[in-house]
Amino acid sequence: MKAVPITPDELDELSLRHPQGGMQQCSQMQVLAAHRTEFSDIVGVKNDNGDIVAAALIEYTRGHFGIEGSIWFGPLCDFHDMAMLKIMTDGIRSAAASRGAISVTCWPNVEYLRHESDGAPNGEKDDATINNLTSLGWHHAGFGTGYGSVCNRWNYVKDLNGIADEKVLLHSYDKRTQWSVKRAQSMGVHVRELDQSEFPIFANIERNTAERRGFVARDEQYFHDFKDAFGAQARFMLAEIHIAEYVSQMTAKRDALTEKVRTLQAKYDEHPTTKTERQLGEETRNLEAANKRLDEATEFAKNGDVLPAAASLFVERPREMVYLFSGSLEKYKPFYASALIQHWAMSRCLEAGIPRYNFYGISGVFNDPDDEGRGVLEFKQGFNGYVEELVGEFTLPVNKLRFGIKEAASKLLHK
Repeated sequence: MKAVPITPDELDELSLRHPQGGMQQCSQMQVLAAHRTEFSDIVGVKNDNGDIVAAALIEYTRGHFGIEGSIWFGPLCDFHDMAMLKIMTDGIRSAAASRGAISVTCWPNVEYLRHESDGAPNGEKDDATINNLTSLGWHHAGFGTGYGSVCNRWNYVKDLNGIADEKVLLHSYDKRTQWSVKRAQSMGVHVRELDQSEFPIFANIERNTAERRGFVARDEQYFHDFKDAFGAQARFMLAEIHIAEYVSQMTAKRDALTEKVRTLQAKYDEHPTTKTERQLGEETRNLEAANKRLDEATEFAKNGDVLPAAASLFVERPREMVYLFSGSLEKYKPFYASALIQHWAMSRCLEAGIPRYNFYGISGVFNDPDDEGRGVLEFKQGFNGYVEELVGEFTLPVNKLRFGIKEAASKLLHK
């Protein structure tokens, strides 16, 4: 085996068949990253037959101390094969050195430990990958929790193998999430794909959500760049409320409840019982709620006939679909559009034969109701998946002197 520069097409060929292959290690990401990085390299490992068996897309950015390389969710490599891993490491170091880089940081797309949906460990830890990388000079950043600033170490995933159709899929969720999806469907919410001319809608929802939750939103140009790079693999989806349909459905429900209350009232007047009184009270409250929702619909209608409520960006790959960005408008929260858009994505996976749905990041904190990621965790848990704890972040010094100076300066700044 030997490390050599390879082409974007060769990277894609490996990424599509490799068990760790994904959207971060492919030529489309190289195109997208070119808008925000200095330059990039693609290093591959070829065996004696000339087949590519490992690869890494390295993106370089300029930091305070010089050029630094990044390998997002890579390299694609058998981390238990020390011979292959050493050649891959040497190839990465050599490529980075030729760029004058201080170091290269990677986040392997390798599961360290699987957990149940509630965070309970389920399986064996992959300490071998960590030991093999550190023995070759990679520095491990440790086992933290929280959202990663570059790549998440904790991800929520749903295995779609064995789920035959949309009906089975819906019943695989917990009861509350099933109710939310059905509720959205009964309230005039529909999901459709946006074209690029409609990206201002997507960017506006993302910006609104960022302001509410306190994170920095991507600008609209980024989404155009993303679509240009990934093409049909990038699915910008919008969940929107069709007001006329919603009003029609709610009016029919209101009329049915009115008749039910009238019938129960007559029954109670003729022969009062505790059971009838309880039923009458319940249906009267339901009728009041229906009237309230119809009044709200009148207000919503002032904003338009079709109202954008939630938006998400999904990236569709043969191995998995990734849920990358999303946002929603708080005033339309009662329509449960976010649940329906997730259901659309997993239904699309079934249609396309994609075996795995990756919800991406969670904080990795399961026992703190005040954790910043609690709401995100509970939302994703409602779809009944499992948790992947990845091996984490590793940094390979390339220029040891400058790397040492950088590390020393960083420690001083964080004292």
